[in-house]
Amino acid sequence: MAQDLADKLTQARTRLLLDHPFLGALALRLPLVAADWCQRAGSDARNFYYNPQYVAALSVGQLEFIIAQETLRCALAHFSRRGHRQPYRWQRACDFAIVPILLEQGLRPPPDVPLFIEYQGMTAEEIYPLLDQDEQEQPAGGGSGQTGGGAGQHAADPGRQMPQPPTPAEQEQLAMQWRQRVAGAAQQAQQAGKLHGELARVVQSFLHPQLPWRALLAKYMSLSGRDDYSYERPSRREGEAILPSRRSREVQVTVVVDSSGSLSDGEISEFLSEINALKGQVRAGIVLLACDHQLAADCPWEFAVWEDVHLPRQITGGGGTSFLPPFAWQQRQDRQPDVLVYFTDANGEFPPRPPAYPVIWLVKGRAAVPWGRRIQLN
Repeated sequence: MAQDLADKLTQARTRLLLDHPFLGALALRLPLVAADWCQRAGSDARNFYYNPQYVAALSVGQLEFIIAQETLRCALAHFSRRGHRQPYRWQRACDFAIVPILLEQGLRPPPDVPLFIEYQGMTAEEIYPLLDQDEQEQPAGGGSGQTGGGAGQHAADPGRQMPQPPTPAEQEQLAMQWRQRVAGAAQQAQQAGKLHGELARVVQSFLHPQLPWRALLAKYMSLSGRDDYSYERPSRREGEAILPSRRSREVQVTVVVDSSGSLSDGEISEFLSEINALKGQVRAGIVLLACDHQLAADCPWEFAVWEDVHLPRQITGGGGTSFLPPFAWQQRQDRQPDVLVYFTDANGEFPPRPPAYPVIWLVKGRAAVPWGRRIQLN
């Protein structure tokens, strides 16, 4: 039976390598270890552990899926991204992030793998808070997922004892090793035209992670408000010579809040708190608008550099969303802003052409924008 299992595992990895070379090349980095303590299959980023009876009951195609699932966990460094999150709940969040990607690649799971395709396109960090907080911890080795070298190895004797999980230092080293492996495998797969779809996007995002939206917004506003040289005439006490000197100019920012009901009061408050924190750093004057399908009746509301930005009243939206009114209002003003920041779910009617000034869309959800700088809110 041991030889039959070895042949099945080899066949599954070979199929994965031929049909999905990115995943197949990475799967070969995980030595195969039979483990009595493991109810199904799992990985600690060092080995692929499997229960012989569980593997014997799978078809080669189903086993291909399980190997790909554990491989992608390692490739995306889920083992080092958990932090202080509850382990089993984090494991399920990782599953719900990975499974839709593998389904899109044409892989077919065993019947015991939960699909939950409503989480498609979301990261494990985004999914985790949506799961039941009261969910009980699964016993060790109870399912597919993390448990606590070389390619092509297979253990002849089943492992009797669960290995110790990697220490924080080992996790950091393993994460670095897997990032290097992912970069190499991705380059080869891309050259062969075998890396596409959501898998390609996720891998690209992992190798070139985006900064959090707060850091991106702060960076953009800081660039807009950077110090510049001024040739203003000095006071008489400074002498008659006019020499270039550093002057900080005030940044003019138009902030628009989508009031159609897609954003909660708490989210709007948190967003405005971030604007307050940033505006003092970059000396920004704020013009605040609220809009669903039309502008709120008593806006705009203007705030000087030293004033806290807040909504003067509770905004109740409805009637759909249109992004046309704020840009039409801005066009009628005497001057353009240095930047316009729009907080929205991006589901609505956009102007056909972008304005002459920069626009930053802070987007809650997965909707796209036709132009401007889109920053994903997690």
